[in-house]
Amino acid sequence: MKTWNIYLSGEIHTDWRDEIKAGASGLPVAFSAPVTDHDASDDCGVVIMGAESDKFWHDHKGAKLNAIRTRTLIEEADIVVVRFGEKYKQWNAAFDAGMAAALGKALIIVHGADHQHALKEVDAAALAVCSEPSQVAQILTYVIEGQLPTATRAAAE
Repeated sequence: MKTWNIYLSGEIHTDWRDEIKAGASGLPVAFSAPVTDHDASDDCGVVIMGAESDKFWHDHKGAKLNAIRTRTLIEEADIVVVRFGEKYKQWNAAFDAGMAAALGKALIIVHGADHQHALKEVDAAALAVCSEPSQVAQILTYVIEGQLPTATRAAAE
C-alpha cells in the first residue's frame, strides 16, 4: 500500500497540524512540515553561519536555510496542505502554495471566510478549499481510502 507524503504548510500559532494528524490516524500517511519553532526558524542562519549586524542579512540567511527544508519536502509531497491563519499575514504560506501549484502538487487550502477575497488566486489553484482542519482529515480519508466519513455521509443524506 502506498504511503502518502503530506506537507503541512502555514501558520504556526495554533495546533491545526495536530488536529489533521489525529483525524488521519490509521491512514497510510507520513506528515512533514516546516520548522514550526518561530525563533529557531528566524535565527537558524545566524546561529549556524554567524551573526549579522543588518537585520536584512540575518533574515536572508535564515530564509535560505529554511528553503532547503521547505523546497525538498514540497517536492517530495503527494499533497500539500496550506493553512492561512486569522492573525498574521503568512506570505511564506502563499509562496509555498504557489510553489506547490507550479510543481503540479495536489493542493488543499485552509482559511476562514475573512480571507476569501485576498486568497482568490491561491484558492483557484487548489484542488480543495476548506475552512477547518477536520475537513482536511476527511478529504485525506476520502482520497486515500475512497470512502466518505460516516458522519459526513449521514449529514449529506
